[in-house]
Amino acid sequence: MPKSEVGDKKYTVLKRFILVGLTDDSNLQILLFVFLFITYLLSVIGNLTIITLTFVDSCLKTPMYFFLQNFSYLEVSVTTVCILRYLHTLDNNTVTYNPCATQLFFVIVLGVTEICLLTAMSYDHYVAICKPLHYMTIMNNRLCIKFLIGCYMLALLIILLPYIMSFKLEFCDSNVIDHYGCDAAPILKITCSDTEFIERFVLVLVVLTLIFTLVCVILSYTYIIRTILRFPSVQQRKKAFSTCSSHIIVVSITYGSCIFIYIKPHAKEGVAINKVVSVLTTSVAPVMNPFIYTLRNKQVVQAFKDMIKRVASISKN
Repeated sequence: MPKSEVGDKKYTVLKRFILVGLTDDSNLQILLFVFLFITYLLSVIGNLTIITLTFVDSCLKTPMYFFLQNFSYLEVSVTTVCILRYLHTLDNNTVTYNPCATQLFFVIVLGVTEICLLTAMSYDHYVAICKPLHYMTIMNNRLCIKFLIGCYMLALLIILLPYIMSFKLEFCDSNVIDHYGCDAAPILKITCSDTEFIERFVLVLVVLTLIFTLVCVILSYTYIIRTILRFPSVQQRKKAFSTCSSHIIVVSITYGSCIFIYIKPHAKEGVAINKVVSVLTTSVAPVMNPFIYTLRNKQVVQAFKDMIKRVASISKN
């Protein structure tokens, strides 16, 4: 690999990285491959089922299911970008710079978009429960599309400057990334450049993004809870809480994992434990989310039963 001298230090122009993965044990690698492959298939099948149902069932043509459909798109995309990379790493653990940078870009953009979309979904729940008579007027198609585009645009704005700054990083002789994919923390760990500014800058962006979106979610649910407690019927309160519970669970999982992984004083610490949390977040969570959103939702369950009946009748004919 070509080298250039800057002062007394020698830097390497890296063209290829080596991904350490999760373990060197061949038996564990086989088990991990089987586990991750099965969870990937379940995640894709579960989320594609939700996407299909929201397309074909007329009862699910509401803003709530519009956001759920797009959340499922994001879940399939995130797990594909992360898990397929790791499954490939088990066979070939080297990756060139451009694919590595591309994976990092999409992981962050899709992750931030998910967080923003969850915030939009909390506002949708607020309007549905607190202003039910004006729900379809407020949450019209135009506003839903604006929310969706805004989520993607905000994610791009957040990542753009740190991503450009990362191209100026210099690397020493080490090209070993202590991760199963191309993630920011392990890449910063092997660079010879002073990463203090970019780490602090990213930390500020992460904290501001999480605080802003979390405050929006908390405000929405504060008004939601106040409204629900004023419902005269216990059955009404139970139904309203049931509608929101799935979203609250997913929000808790998403924010909890983000805070654990990214809000740290130094990117060069805690990479090992982050690998485990990351693989659970990108493999297990996308499998759970379709079940979380559907098992307690009678409309989705009924739509699924109707689709099975239609498929069965078509296959008989």
